[in-house]
Amino acid sequence: MRIAFLVAPEGVEQVELTQPWRAVTEAGHTPRLVSTDSGRIQAFNHLDKADTFPVDQLVDDASVKEYGALVLPGGVANPDLLRTNEQAVAFVKSFFDAGKPVAAICHAPWTLIEADVLRGRTLTSWPSLRTDIRNAGGSWVDEQVKVCDGGPGTLITSRNPDDLKAFCEAFTAEFAKTGGQ
Repeated sequence: MRIAFLVAPEGVEQVELTQPWRAVTEAGHTPRLVSTDSGRIQAFNHLDKADTFPVDQLVDDASVKEYGALVLPGGVANPDLLRTNEQAVAFVKSFFDAGKPVAAICHAPWTLIEADVLRGRTLTSWPSLRTDIRNAGGSWVDEQVKVCDGGPGTLITSRNPDDLKAFCEAFTAEFAKTGGQ
């Protein structure tokens, strides 16, 4: 199954991209880096520049039909930039409309808020998003990983890089249930 990793041209937290990417690969899936600009994206280790990664596909050219699931890595700047891009927000929303699983960590729920897909869902995130999630109609919990089946598609969320092992285990298990659908 092909898995889309949606990231902005800069600002993604590197470990929140690379560890889930590795988990997807080890589970036998094919990860693809989707972004709002072509070329390479700039990852960060918190506030310091880290590695760059090649973009596989522009979000403008991507379709939910090509992918079985979506991963939204965090970093503060990454989801903040994504939520201002209409095509990125529409791409995220299309996974919920299609009932496909979405995994989001740390600050990534900012993009989910903009896509208006959190009403009635319970999720976790970086603690500073708590009020934003509640204002968007979601319920926030302080848990390592939260799997929410309320509404179309499954949403798997996690708080921060310290939760990556549990996050990767949870979303790969959920992705396996879909069988690429």
